[in-house]
Amino acid sequence: MSSEVIQVKHFTVGTMKLEIHPSRKAAGEAAARATAEALKELGVVSDSIGVIFATGASQVDTLDVLTGIENLPWSKVCGFHLDEYVGISTDHPASFRRYLREKLTQKVKLKEFSEIDGNAPNLGQVCQDYAQKLNAADPQLCLLGIGENGHLAFNDPSVADFSDPLNVKIVQLDPVCRQQQAAEGWFERFQDVPERAITLTIPMIFRVPKLIVSVPGSRKAKIIRRTLEESIATKCPSSILRTHPDVTIYLDIDSADELDGDEFFN
Repeated sequence: MSSEVIQVKHFTVGTMKLEIHPSRKAAGEAAARATAEALKELGVVSDSIGVIFATGASQVDTLDVLTGIENLPWSKVCGFHLDEYVGISTDHPASFRRYLREKLTQKVKLKEFSEIDGNAPNLGQVCQDYAQKLNAADPQLCLLGIGENGHLAFNDPSVADFSDPLNVKIVQLDPVCRQQQAAEGWFERFQDVPERAITLTIPMIFRVPKLIVSVPGSRKAKIIRRTLEESIATKCPSSILRTHPDVTIYLDIDSADELDGDEFFN
């Protein structure tokens, strides 16, 4: 795809909606506006809004814009996050608890935010307790990303299960996932990336009625094409997004670079 400035392009694959924006920032702003509109609508009908927040490089622009939008019903939001590493402290630069404190909960006042404690002595109990909180909150909105290996949350191909009986589980991270975390600068070396994490499962994510997915950057171009073209299977977990009833993926020119062809833009 040409790097020249383009107008926003819209298309669908299965039930999945996609938008291509001229820049990473523009894509993040669009995802933030969509999130804001969803929060306003949910705030009208409920005093408690369950929202799951993603982390990582893909969410920086979205959260920056979202937390600056005025008059959103943050006081009704019960927040959760998708995943957390096992065995890193909350002051580590890669900690998702730290990330969401800095980019969300220290900027806006939520009704409640439930963190995943990846340092707890009984991780199995952490998973059970977090699953119970999620079920009680009945999340209506989830911000999401897609990993370079197609993972959703930390459901890498080797551990992804479209019929997972669990809502939250402990997983082994595959080398592609760990390399991505190092390449994005969250860790100094590949060897420093934890081998395990706690993650929401794919069925848990799919019970959320609305998914807003931010996937910017050239490193994601290949997996975006795989997400749209490959058969729906756990070897590319993000392929399952084509079956969700209300999911929109926000791309920039770089992440859409392998989508040349009339099949996507008719």
